[in-house]
Amino acid sequence: MRSLIDIQELSVEEIDNLIDTANDIIDNPQKYSQKCKGKKLATLFFEPSTRTRLSFEAAMYDLGGNVLGFSEAQSSSSAKGESVSDTVRTVGYYADIIAMRHPKEGAPMVASMSTDIPIINAGDGGHNHPTQTLTDLLTIKREKGRFDNLTIGFCGDLKFGRTVHSLIGAMSRYKNIKMILISPDELKVPDYIKQTVLEKNNIEYYETNSLESVMPDLDILYMTRVQRERFFNEQDYIRLKDSYVLTPEKLIDAKDDLSIMHPLPRVNEISVAVDKDKRACYFKQVKNGKFIRMALIMMLLGVE
Repeated sequence: MRSLIDIQELSVEEIDNLIDTANDIIDNPQKYSQKCKGKKLATLFFEPSTRTRLSFEAAMYDLGGNVLGFSEAQSSSSAKGESVSDTVRTVGYYADIIAMRHPKEGAPMVASMSTDIPIINAGDGGHNHPTQTLTDLLTIKREKGRFDNLTIGFCGDLKFGRTVHSLIGAMSRYKNIKMILISPDELKVPDYIKQTVLEKNNIEYYETNSLESVMPDLDILYMTRVQRERFFNEQDYIRLKDSYVLTPEKLIDAKDDLSIMHPLPRVNEISVAVDKDKRACYFKQVKNGKFIRMALIMMLLGVE
């Protein structure tokens, strides 16, 4: 059975097919209401989540399937010291597919070697979050109508932001993409991503500390929060957490058709005053997440 651990495992054609399916689900929800009848999704969340976990559950219910699982490590046998492999092997006897989030990079990959059922990586530490990337791609396609000829600004925590790393990888496959990387020096995109993704694919990119200076160039602004849970040092977190706060004033020079995205949750990096702006897309992303996860569950379960 095939799993999804990293967005790069999907070809451009497969991503296009998933997006087409998600759009069809949006247009014809009744057609899909019994597609996974009799199937069970297990949500194994060793790290807190609201949107990802609930959208997986809503996706499976909307496909006519059922859900079991846990929402924190303390409510599973891992609190007693059970290994990820043993947990997943056990759950594999009860479910048809697993969505798993874990604070350790690589844990879903290990899990996929321990069971015969598909594993979906729902976030592993600062590493990968492929279904958020699919959500982002569906949102970009619905808002922009294309994946090429775009200038994308990534702003905030670009060092630990797994959603940023995954989306940079996905968008690097398309033509005429320019990326502007906006962050404090301490939270820049890791060198390995610059070398193995951006430079390897000849993607034009530019690093800056200033959001306002590049705002007029952007087709998409992807905001992220500075993540307290990724810091070893509380003082560093406090010093950097308010580095970038998007307000209506900062959007004065932005394009009329700018798409403002954010994987959520936000803390204070986007002012609530921006929510009323027609360019704000982050709650549309939430909605799109359920539909793309429905398409992915069907694909991995081999449902037509």
